[in-house]
This record gives sequence, structure tokens and C-alpha cells, in this order.
Amino acid sequence: MKLSSGSNRFFVYDLKKDSILARGLVAHGSGSDNGGKELVFSNTISSYSTSLGKYKIGNSYDGKFGLAYKLHGLDKTNSNAFNRFVVLHSHSCIPQNEVAPLEICRSWGCPTVSPAFLSTLKMYLDKPGKPVLLQIFY
Repeated sequence: MKLSSGSNRFFVYDLKKDSILARGLVAHGSGSDNGGKELVFSNTISSYSTSLGKYKIGNSYDGKFGLAYKLHGLDKTNSNAFNRFVVLHSHSCIPQNEVAPLEICRSWGCPTVSPAFLSTLKMYLDKPGKPVLLQIFY
């Protein structure tokens, strides 16, 4: 989250091949903007902030914004993710390509990507096998 929201900062990384498979834009929560240069993070319900930490990406479902994936926080910094309804989803306000130095829209705490990028992610997330880890860090 230290990179500008208008820059690619969501990466699909293959640990075995030590390579980036895909990259895209991702919004942070509106509650993480505190008027300064540094973002703030929160695990509090109704904070609308991004929560740092590792997440297990759970099952997909059809939600308010279409395809979405439940997120299960694995650290004390994001342990309320499931109860906060923090999910991975897309929104039309997220562009497909980088727009930096401009910023992109904000979410209510969810890692939100473009519809096209979510389609790319779906190819990795819907494969049977081991769970996929999402890590949000600053």
C-alpha cells in the first residue's frame, strides 16, 4: 500500500518460479486516508480502512458488486476482516491501466480491483488445490 493507488500494486506472485504472473491496480479503504501522505490502517468495524496482514482467500460468491471472494484475516491486524465484510471484489471506478500520478477511487476497506483484473485473478483463485494467500502490507 506504500505505492500510489494509481500504480500497479496488486501482484500475483509465483513463489516456486520467483516471478510476477499478473499485476493491477487495487483501491485502499477511504478510512485509511488521514489527510497526510501516510495511510492509516485499522481492523475496527465501520472504520472503512484497509487492514494490513495475511488473508486466506475463501470461496467466491455473487455479491453487491458481482463476483467477490470472502477474505479470512490470519493476523491480529486483520482478524475482523470476515466480520467487517472485507472481501476481494471489483468496481467499475477502478481503471484497467495505471493512471499515476493520479489516484484511483477508494473502497470501504476492501481490496477492490478493476472488473478485467478480477477476471484475470479468477483464473488463479478458482483452481482446485491449496488455498491462496493475499498479503496486504505497507
